[in-house]
Amino acid sequence: MPGFLIRRLNQISMSVFQERMQRLGLDLTSVQFAALVALSENPGIDQATLAGLIAHDRVTIGGVVDRLVAKDLVARRINPQDRRARQLALTDSGATLLQRLIPEVQALQHDILAGLSAAEVAAFVTLARRTTEAGNDRSRAPLRPRD
Repeated sequence: MPGFLIRRLNQISMSVFQERMQRLGLDLTSVQFAALVALSENPGIDQATLAGLIAHDRVTIGGVVDRLVAKDLVARRINPQDRRARQLALTDSGATLLQRLIPEVQALQHDILAGLSAAEVAAFVTLARRTTEAGNDRSRAPLRPRD
């Protein structure tokens, strides 16, 4: 059934990502990588916005950010317009690591979709995008693009 296959593909994706990070000597999860990408593209956002941009739940995004701060990859700053709010941004170390990782993560996509031709990969991505967009509001952590 599709649900089973999607779960298996997610397991494979997570395993391939973790193996590559271990090979590079890094302790970084795919969610942390997604957060780094989102912060690179949207410096100064808060945790709630970050959660929406990477389709991660608000309850656990704090732990993700805490770990990235502890690794000196992300900095929290007080928002000058709202002193209660915190803005997030990549540190220099975070930006350097992200630039190093982008080609690695792009390369491992082939391993995740092993067995598919280039045309099949393109078709798969098109169909996966269509179905995830159609079901976005059913997710406990919907993707919320920034306006």
